[in-house]
Amino acid sequence: MTPRVRLQPEDVGVGMTGQRVRDRLIERLRENGIRDERVLAAIRAVPRHLFVDEALAARAYEDNALPIGHGQTISQPWVVARMTEAVLAGLPAIIDPAQPPKVLEIGTGSGYQAAILAALGVHVHTVERIGDLLRTARKRFRSLGLNVRSKHDDGRIGWPEHAPFDGILVTAGAAALVDALAVQLAVGGTLVAPVGGPSQQALMCVHRQEDGSFTSEELGAVVFVPLLSGVMD
Repeated sequence: MTPRVRLQPEDVGVGMTGQRVRDRLIERLRENGIRDERVLAAIRAVPRHLFVDEALAARAYEDNALPIGHGQTISQPWVVARMTEAVLAGLPAIIDPAQPPKVLEIGTGSGYQAAILAALGVHVHTVERIGDLLRTARKRFRSLGLNVRSKHDDGRIGWPEHAPFDGILVTAGAAALVDALAVQLAVGGTLVAPVGGPSQQALMCVHRQEDGSFTSEELGAVVFVPLLSGVMD
């Protein structure tokens, strides 16, 4: 597949942001269990260095989380890949551009996770509580030609007027799954969220069954910033 990303010449990167460095990241992700070639192609194509401060650009293709300000982080590439892979597993193998699946992201942050989803042809809805982060993310989406619908709001509420969603990704940790988000998941859909305390969570993959009940499996241990209520400008 060819990810839907519009790159300018200056976006391609050189040296520590160039294609060779990105390819090494892809190999590390493969070695660490990422198997979906659609996800790997999107991560190879989307310029992660454009989603961090210029001073951190040389570290953009390390498999690490990096700070983005306001006490938030851009997630580790492996975590982005694993969450994306888990959501895609519940979607059609070939995404129809005329009727793309809808995925809700809670916590836009830098915009990188939403960009990966949009590059895969998914119709992304993303909610961010920190206005400054959202404004910057929107500029990145426009520059890359990505169709992402975004909202400045309390992520714990979700986006009920556009529910149900075929997939939901939560990029902040909570002590338990948020009921208001779970009910916005379509039958047959997948919700991926970190659940647990502030120092470590379990990455949970939740599936909504035909009878409306939920089943879940654990994908591994992760550390995310907390899922907070309210909004900030």
